[in-house]
Amino acid sequence: MLRYRMLGKSGLRVSELCLGTMSFGDAWGFGADEATSHRVLDAYAEAGGNFLDTANKYHGGQTEEIVGRWLAGKRDRTVVATKYTLSMDGQDPNASGNQRKNLVRSVEASLRRLGTDYIDLLWVHAWDDQTPYEETMRALDDLVRAGKLLYVGVSDTPAWVVSASNVAAELRGWTPFVGLQIEYSLLQRTPERDLLPMAEHFGLSVLAWGPLGGGVLTGKYTRGGDVDSLRQEGNEQRGRTSERALTIARAVDSVADELGATSAQVATAWVANRGYGYLPIVGARKVEQIADTMRASEVKLSPEHLVKLDEVSRIALGFPHDFLRAEYVQDLVHSSVRARVDRRG
Repeated sequence: MLRYRMLGKSGLRVSELCLGTMSFGDAWGFGADEATSHRVLDAYAEAGGNFLDTANKYHGGQTEEIVGRWLAGKRDRTVVATKYTLSMDGQDPNASGNQRKNLVRSVEASLRRLGTDYIDLLWVHAWDDQTPYEETMRALDDLVRAGKLLYVGVSDTPAWVVSASNVAAELRGWTPFVGLQIEYSLLQRTPERDLLPMAEHFGLSVLAWGPLGGGVLTGKYTRGGDVDSLRQEGNEQRGRTSERALTIARAVDSVADELGATSAQVATAWVANRGYGYLPIVGARKVEQIADTMRASEVKLSPEHLVKLDEVSRIALGFPHDFLRAEYVQDLVHSSVRARVDRRG
C-alpha cells in the first residue's frame, strides 16, 4: 500500500505517488476512454492513492469531466489538483494567462466539470511573463479566502519568479505556494541548477512530471517494444533518444535486472529517493501500467545503485555553481580553516 507525505509546509497528507490524468480522454486523438480511465483510478485508489493531478486544458476539459464523474461519492477522500493558465479559447485574449480574469473563469469552469465546490490544490500551469506575479498571488489568495481553493502551487516557472512570488506572499500575508511541479527525471536533471535548491529553501514539495522520460526509461527503446509513432517523434525532437539518453536508459535497465524490478519502477523510484518532498507524477492508459508503476514504492535502491544512476546521468551545473565549488574559490570565501568548520546539515 502507498504511504503518505505532507505536501510542502502544509499539513495536507498526499500519497507518495501522484496519479497524472493527462491520458484520460480522447479529444486530442489519443488517450484512454472513460471506462478505462475509471478502472485506472479504481486501481490507484485501491492501492491507497489519494492524490490526483489534472488540468482544465487536458483534452479541452474532457479529462476533468471524466475525473469528476469518478469522484462521485469519493470526493472527501481524494486530494484533487487541477491547473489553469493555458488558453481555452484561441480567439479570446483573456481566456489564457495568469491574470485575475482568467483565473476566476477557469476555476469556476473546473469546479463545474469536476462536480465539486472546492479544489484542494490549484497549480499555476506555466509562467505568464505578461502578468505581474503580485496580481496572480493576490488573486489566488482571494480564492483561498473564498473557500474555492485550499492550497496553491506553481508549475513550469523560473526559480526567480517562484522565489519572488513566495516572498511577496509571506510579506503581505497571502497564501504561498506549497508545491513546485516540474519535469524531472534521470533524463532531465537541469532543475538541479536552481529550481530544486529554491524548492528546498522554501519547503516546497516537488511534483515531478515525466519521471519516465517520455517512456524512454521504461525499456521500450532499449529492450525492444512497441513505441507509439507520435511519442517517438516527440521524444526525438526533445533529445530523449540521443545516445546519451539511451545510455542512461540502459543503466536503468541494468539496475532493474539486478533488483528483479521493471525499468519504469526503477526510474520512478529514483525520483522518489531524491528526498521526502519529491513526489513522482505517474500516468497510465491501462490498468496494468498503473499497477506496474505503483510498485515503484516497493523498490529499494542501494547506495551503489544510486551512485551508478547518478554518474551516468549527472549534468554540469554551470556558473556560478561549478565556479563556487572550485577549491581555490572555497579557500577565498571560507579561508583555509574551512576544513575545521563543521557545516550544518
